[in-house]
Amino acid sequence: MAAESGGARPRVVILGAGFGGLSAAKALRDAACDVLVIDRRNYHLFQPLLYQVATAALSPAEIASPIRSILSRQKNARVLMARVSGIDVAGKMVHLQDGRDEPFDTLVVATGARHAYFGHDDWATFAPGLKKIDDATDIRRRILLAFERAEATDDDAERKALLTFVVIGGGATGVEMAGAIAEVAHWALADEFRVIDPTQARIILVEAGPRLLPAFPENLSEHARRSLEKLGVEVHLGRAVERCDASGIVCECVRSQRNDRNVGRRPPQGPNCARCL
Repeated sequence: MAAESGGARPRVVILGAGFGGLSAAKALRDAACDVLVIDRRNYHLFQPLLYQVATAALSPAEIASPIRSILSRQKNARVLMARVSGIDVAGKMVHLQDGRDEPFDTLVVATGARHAYFGHDDWATFAPGLKKIDDATDIRRRILLAFERAEATDDDAERKALLTFVVIGGGATGVEMAGAIAEVAHWALADEFRVIDPTQARIILVEAGPRLLPAFPENLSEHARRSLEKLGVEVHLGRAVERCDASGIVCECVRSQRNDRNVGRRPPQGPNCARCL
């Protein structure tokens, strides 16, 4: 690793202080180079526990650690809180939003990923993703306000709608989120209200594929399904969401070669299976 940016030692710039960025920085602890970690926030977020913030089980501070503290004993590492506006690959320069430039000999881009709506970006207003603390606190606010508004309304139809929670996607985050909402409704808030019964809340998990947790072995998928259903979660497999708006979701039954539970259990009724939910 030769120094080309004018310094005495090679300079490694790492964009992003998530798991990838911090792992890269720590791997260079004993390397003969200078490491600069740039992130738009000054904390590292433990994303796997975001769902617990979203369901009020944890506070944001419990899953966020200062980046400077994490790297404080690494003498060759420096942390800069800034937003990157561009990268000059040929000139080996990172441009920051505030007008500054940071030269590099080696650049590591570890800025993470964004949630995708598969061509339906308009769904974001009604179905927020869960990647940041702001996402988690927004979802937590929506969940808790739903119970409060259900307690305040005299309209049975509105109360039923407010106490219906739909989670789209049966991956790890979706499974955890659905289970956590069920625990909030059935235990944490069970005795908190006088008009409504939170235990009667309807939690629905919709997955287009034939099973939950497709990245895991099938026995774990089945165990997850059974565990969710014991918590009172309605698991709907083979249901691809077609529409998502303020009134709810509409999904289409997906044909599967497998005869999994909930897949093919009800024949499609017209162009969608909204009545299945």
